Amino acid sequence: MRFAVDGWDPGYGSTFEVDDELDAAAANVRLEVERAVADWGPVRPAAPPVPPGRVLFVDGVRRIEARAWIDDPPDLLTGTAPASTATEAICASYAAGVVCCTGVRAHLERSRALRGLFTVAEHAESIRTSAGTYTAHLAERRPQQPLAAALSRALQNQLAEIELEVAAGARATAPDDDDLLVVDGPLSGRTALPRAIGYIKSHHSAYLPPDLHAQVGRLQAGERTPVFRIGDGWARYSWYLRLPGAPGAPWAGIVRIECAPDLPVAGVIELATLTQAVLPRFASAEYKDTRAPQNLYPIAGLERELRRRLGDQRLLYRALRVAAAQ
Repeated sequence: MRFAVDGWDPGYGSTFEVDDELDAAAANVRLEVERAVADWGPVRPAAPPVPPGRVLFVDGVRRIEARAWIDDPPDLLTGTAPASTATEAICASYAAGVVCCTGVRAHLERSRALRGLFTVAEHAESIRTSAGTYTAHLAERRPQQPLAAALSRALQNQLAEIELEVAAGARATAPDDDDLLVVDGPLSGRTALPRAIGYIKSHHSAYLPPDLHAQVGRLQAGERTPVFRIGDGWARYSWYLRLPGAPGAPWAGIVRIECAPDLPVAGVIELATLTQAVLPRFASAEYKDTRAPQNLYPIAGLERELRRRLGDQRLLYRALRVAAAQ
């Protein structure tokens, strides 16, 4: 029997998880962007393009500090009597930052950490504690959507906002055209950022037809697929790239990259070629990272630093309990 073990820590899931409801047909994929379907095959690294002077890596982290219950207003129940029902909410900390890598060094360009209270209770107010203020954010609950999903989405939206803020701020410190911005995760909501790519480490959708999908698992280190266009709700160009790493499962080391849909095709292809030259040098090794090689070294380091800046979870929980008692 031949088999391979996924190199990722099981706590992070698998590197490839297919969602049967999101297939190529549902995603409205246009394959013939760079090549005709008949000519699809691995795109080998071309002559190395001029590397950007700076590569900026953007990422964010989030952590739920406590689940809270917000009493419903007494006047909606029994007049002046104490409330007998409550609405669940979450108290969370979240942070985003940018690591700047040049040819000789890497440093934290900027970061920002916030705390928030996420709830569907319209009368909710910010919670002030000795460890900081949890600013109230009203979550939108959609029909048939679980409350937990609505709260998580509201938290993720706030995290995306500060990711965009720190990315724009990093660009403002050196307003030139000689950089590449790598956003950890989909580029949704951030396509207006120039020279930006979305970097997707795990795969939940099979965007390509079965025969072309199989080609992805046969890519060699540094090779990519031709560019294709995805148009399911929000459009973007995309391609798959294999990073260097130890042999393993067919999709080990495969990442999907996407960029803005308003770029000219020639510019997209140039950007795809650039990723082949730039990203492999940041690929992590198994003995250093359980999500190797997809979890790039700058992103892994940024995640550790941002989690440190969130503060001690036990102290934050205690501060929330004290504030609730008061």
